[in-house]
Parts: sequence; C-alpha cells; structure tokens
Amino acid sequence: MSETMEMPQKFTFRRYKDGDNKVRRWTDKIFQASHTYKCPTYIQSTPPCQGSCPAGEDIRGYLAIVRQTEKPPVGKDGKPAMPWQEYAWRRLTEANPFPSVMGRVCPAPCETGCNRNALEDHVGINSVEHFLGEYAIANNLGFSTKAEPTGKKVAIIGGGPAGLSCAYQLALKGHEVTIFDDHELLGGMMRYGIPGFRTPRHVLDAEIKRITDLGVKTRMNCRIGTDVTMDELRKDFDAVFLGMGAQAGRALPLADSAAPNVVTATAFLKAFNDGRLQHVGKRVVVVGGGDTSIDVATVARRLGHLESSKPTDFEQAIAGQMAHDVAEISVKQGADVTLTSIFNIDKMAANKHEIEQALAEGIDIRGGLVPVGIVRGPDGRATALRVAKCEAKMVGGKLDIKNIEGSEHDIPADLIVSAIGQAVDFTGLEEFDNGRGLVSTDKNYLVNGHKNVFAGGDIIKPHLLTTAIGHGSIAADGIDSYLKGHDLEKRPKIDAHQFDLMRKMMEKGLEIKETHEPLRGTCNSNVAVHNFDNRSDRYIIPHEELFLGHFNIVARNMREVITLDKESALGNFEERLKALSQDEAVAEGKRCMSCGMCFECDNCVVYCPQTAVFRVPKAKATLGRYVDTNYDKCIGCHICADVCPTGYIQMGLGE
Repeated sequence: MSETMEMPQKFTFRRYKDGDNKVRRWTDKIFQASHTYKCPTYIQSTPPCQGSCPAGEDIRGYLAIVRQTEKPPVGKDGKPAMPWQEYAWRRLTEANPFPSVMGRVCPAPCETGCNRNALEDHVGINSVEHFLGEYAIANNLGFSTKAEPTGKKVAIIGGGPAGLSCAYQLALKGHEVTIFDDHELLGGMMRYGIPGFRTPRHVLDAEIKRITDLGVKTRMNCRIGTDVTMDELRKDFDAVFLGMGAQAGRALPLADSAAPNVVTATAFLKAFNDGRLQHVGKRVVVVGGGDTSIDVATVARRLGHLESSKPTDFEQAIAGQMAHDVAEISVKQGADVTLTSIFNIDKMAANKHEIEQALAEGIDIRGGLVPVGIVRGPDGRATALRVAKCEAKMVGGKLDIKNIEGSEHDIPADLIVSAIGQAVDFTGLEEFDNGRGLVSTDKNYLVNGHKNVFAGGDIIKPHLLTTAIGHGSIAADGIDSYLKGHDLEKRPKIDAHQFDLMRKMMEKGLEIKETHEPLRGTCNSNVAVHNFDNRSDRYIIPHEELFLGHFNIVARNMREVITLDKESALGNFEERLKALSQDEAVAEGKRCMSCGMCFECDNCVVYCPQTAVFRVPKAKATLGRYVDTNYDKCIGCHICADVCPTGYIQMGLGE
C-alpha cells in the first residue's frame, strides 16, 4: 500500500470546509436575500503591504500604475503628461525619496505582509521599487514644488535617512531647511553603515542630490553640541529636528573588550566606507545576528588579509590613524570569517537572503552561542573569543538567555567585531537623553518637554532605514502644523499615503461640486460612486476578505543575484543585485491583487443577476469609480461582494 502524501492546501474557487461537498445554488440565496436589507458599498481599505511599510508607501497605487490599470493624467494635447514609469515613481516618492537605495537594502516587511502569500508567493514589491528607482536615475528625474515660501526656517541635525526624509517633506511644503551633519558627506548609515556593494555610491548620491536641489541647505563637518550649540539653533530657527542617528557602536559587555583588536561594527564599517580599511586579520569573529553583522562579515571576506602586514595595521586603520597603501601592491589571501549569534540561524534577525549569500561565500555562521569572555595574549591583544552554548528566547518583550553549563570553548581571532547594537552620542545634547540612551517623543515625534523640537530615526529606537524615512515624514507633518500654529492632532491609526479619488477625478477634468474629506457615506453626493467609503486611515484588509479563487498561480519574477563563493568573494566589491527588466516589472505588477481597491475585473457586472451593478460611463469613470449600483434593482443577494477579488465591494445598509 503506497503512503498517502499530504498535499498543501490552497484556496480554490470556493473556500469549502473539510468534507463539505454539497453544491449550493445561488438562486436560493437570491430569492432569500431581500430579507437582509443590505446592498453593495464601495470600501477603500489599506492593503497589508502598505500597512506593513514603515515609510507608508502607496504600494498598491504605484503597482496599479506599473500594471497600467491606472493611467497617467492626460495633458492639453490629449497625450499622457508623463511616461507611466515616471508617474509610478512620483507616486512612490510621495512617501520615500530613496526608492533605488531601499529597493536594494530594505528587508521588505511589505512583502511579508502581502496578501498574495495566502495564495502562493508575495509580490516582488522591493524589486519593482528597485526598477522604478533605476528608471528615475537613468532619466534624470527630479523633484519640484509649487508651494509658496513660508519664511519659516527648520534646522535638521543629521543628514541620514530620517533627516533627509524630513528635509525633503519640509522643502515640498515651502519651508527653508538647513541640514547640519558632522560628516563630510550626507547619507548617514546609508553611506557609512552599509557597504558600497549593497548601496552603490552613485545611486545614493543621485537620490540625495534631488533633495538638495529643492533648495535644502547643508553645513557639513559641523557637530551640534560642540561646533554649534542648541541655544544658537533655537535662536536662528523656528523648529529643530533631531535625526543624528545611533552611530556609536555598542561594545561587547565583557571584561577586556577594550583590547585594541576588539572593535564595534560601526567603527569597522565607517573605516571601510571611508577607504581606510583595506585588509583585515586572518581570523575574524563577528558577534551579532542582524543585518549589520552580515555586512561586517561579507566586507571582511572581501577584504581578506595580508601575510606581510603587521597585526596592528588594521587596528590603526579602524581607529582612523593610517591608510593601507601596501594593500595595493600586496597579494591578498582570504580571511576565515566566523559569525556568532545567540539565536539559531533560522531565528536570526538578518535578512534570510543575505544569510544565504553569506553562507555561500563560506562565512561560518554559528547560532546558539553567547560570548562569555575575551582571551588576551601577552601583548594585550585578543587572541580568541570565548563563547558558550545557550538557549535564547523573548519572554514578555525581554531577552532571556540561558547558558549551557560546561559548553564553553574558544574561537581563535585576530579581529573581533561587536555588532550587537548601536548607541546615540549625546555629547553636547544631554538634555534630550531620556536616561536610556534614546530620545522620547509622542506620536507626532515631538520630543517630550519641548515645544518645537522633533525627532526621528535610530535616536528613538534603532530599526530599519525605511523606519527612519517614515519617522522623518511624520515629523515633517508635525513640524508643518506647528509652524502654521495648528494643534498637533492625534494621527490616524494607519500612517499612509493613500489613493486619492479626488485627485483622480480632477486629473480627469471632472467637476467636483462639493468637498468631502474624508470621503465617507457618499450616498447623496456626486463626489464618488454611491456609498463610497474611504477607510484607509483605519482599516487594513486581510486576505479573508478577498475572493482568492479569481487569481491564478503565477510565479514571481525574481531579480538576478550574483552569488559568490569563498574564492570569488575576495576583492570583489561589485554589486550583486540586478534590477528587473521593464517587462518583468510590469509582469510583477500584474501579480498585485489590488487589495481594497477596484482593479476593473468586471466580475460584479458579469455576475449580478439583476443587472443592478453597472459600469460608470467612460467620460465620468476613474480608477475607484469604475462601477456603481442601481439600488432600485438591487435585491441584496451579495453575489457582487462574493466575486469581488479585491474586497472593494462589501455589503452595507442599502440607504
């Protein structure tokens, strides 16, 4: 007797319960439906991709443009005012001015949230973002603003993702912005914390230049708190944004962690990105488990070591004391790189794709190990990291680590790098330290106890680059309200750049006789279709609300990734990730299920037995205003809602 294989369950045409094989006739439902008194309502909801995006990108919106469900506005000559690629890029950059950078390095929580995961595999949102970012750079697209100058001045401390995002949004609103940064170049952790083979510098420079081209001023190599005081800023500016990040690394909490060859990840990566660090020791041990630890390990693998170098050479380079001219004329050899994490590999915080690439390059990743000591030689330098096996888990939001007795052992090392976290340098800015080494703010990112100081990014809580971009955008809204003398109101549950039906109607040249913000309960207005309700500020639509039977299984269009091995990684600082082609990007956009927004499939029109659902006349139609209902004909049978793939049609009181 052959063994029965258990097949994974997938959604089919109808979601029957196990053992339910009865065919129900829709006619029975139709004849009884009038007792419900419910008719179709058109509900705009936030898709979970956008709800999962810390920057609040209108992901569904720009994917609709990529798939060409939504068209660019038409100019006076009757032709599109811009190519669809530009229109999609402009929709994307309303929230995030760094699509080319984020398309490469963001771990894409939007893809984890994507409802298509319930069907087969998520939409490649990150790869489409990457494609649009590359198109914009290749075609020299820039930002512009029609906002009148307000005469208000804002100082931004820190030119990283949070500060640049805040500066961008404020400049679009007409405010005069000056960025103060203690580095030579803007970019923060995008430049000094991520290696160039993951964020090519020409890409980063192009996306930063668009922001400064809006008139944003900069004062580089200027540290607030020492070169310029906060009192001077308060005197010269109407508001201040703290976005200096957490660029001080956390040392290992062990005795002897001050040994010269035990360094932090931020110091290591800054030395590499500044061009000082050109080789490492033969044996490198990295302690971490997050994306930064993977960056350190892969950089060390590429740098390799020199047999002819002195052991102190790379230490002095990391400390900023010298450069390695000898590296240019010496033959490099590979370095043995070990990465330890308290969590097992499958539980590490780093991007799974980056972990796979690191393993392919021969980096030895060892999970379930906790550092317990540093072994030092007669010269005071570390010779090994002492570790113990452990069991680590989160309990009540706190990390619980239990060491396994008798499991201690040493991992030999010429260089030990701590990638266990970051810290904020509050020198000269101690007034903002909340006592835990961070800054405390409210939901508008207004700093507690300060009327005109806002903050965002890693100084609130170290997290993703895209999180810092979102903080900067939200803080800019708060600063704008403050500068206008408005009260800082409670923010919506979902911070999102939403699809705007009013904008689509104006682009179409349709007359709007009344304003209706937010658009809710439009049964007696001409602003939208009958009973249109925009719930995007408070409702994220789950996959249970979709008709998944409408969608076919379609394989994801994958970006080409160059995978290196131990030998080919040495000295290879070329980018590994290639953008999708235009055809691939369009095909990937078509995999989007448009959760919470009509994508004009005609199911409701075709399946309505009363012909109550009808298409809006073409002259009056826009995206989101494609179908309407004749409530004199509607009997509340619910079939239109049942067959709506996107959950845009829901049943409500037929008023």
